[in-house]
Amino acid sequence: MANKVAGTTAKILEREQPVPTQAEVAVLAACARHGNQPDALLEILHDVQHQLGYVPDATLPAIAKALNRSRAEIYGVVTFYHDFKRHPVGKHVIKICRAESCQAMGTDQLCRHAEQSLNVPLGGTTADGSVTIEQVFCLGNCALSPAIMVGETLYGKVDAKRFDEIISGLEKEAAE
Repeated sequence: MANKVAGTTAKILEREQPVPTQAEVAVLAACARHGNQPDALLEILHDVQHQLGYVPDATLPAIAKALNRSRAEIYGVVTFYHDFKRHPVGKHVIKICRAESCQAMGTDQLCRHAEQSLNVPLGGTTADGSVTIEQVFCLGNCALSPAIMVGETLYGKVDAKRFDEIISGLEKEAAE
C-alpha cells in the first residue's frame, strides 16, 4: 500500500509545473497582450524589456513556447537587434556614437574620457548601477558630431567638458 501511495505521489509531482518566476509571468503577459502571435515578437520583446529592464535569457523558452517558435528563433532575434539587452543595464544608458563622422570629430577621445570619468569600459555599467555606457554606430546627428544619446535625449558637439556637465545633471536628478 505504501509503495502504491508513493508511486501515485511521484506521478502527481511529475505532472506539477514549477511556479513561474516574476520574469516568466511578465513574458507570458506580454505574449498574451499581443495574442501570442509570432509576428508580434519585436513588440513582445520591447514590452518585456520595458517591464524588466532587459530580456533575460531564461525567459526565451517561455516566449518560444507561447509563440510556438523555437528557442533558436527567439534567441536569433534578441541577439540580432542591439537595443535588446540580455543583462541588466544602468538606470541611465549613454550611447556614444563611433561612426565615421563622430570619429573625425573626436569621439575616440570622448570614449576614453567617458571610460575614465565613470571608471567603466564601453559596454559596462558603473558599480552603483546608475550608468551604462555603450558604443553605437550612428545616431543620425552627424552634423553635430560627436554625438551621444542619454535615454531618449540626443546631444551634439559633445566634448569632455560637455560630457561631464551631462553626467553632473544626471547625478543632480538622482539626488532629488
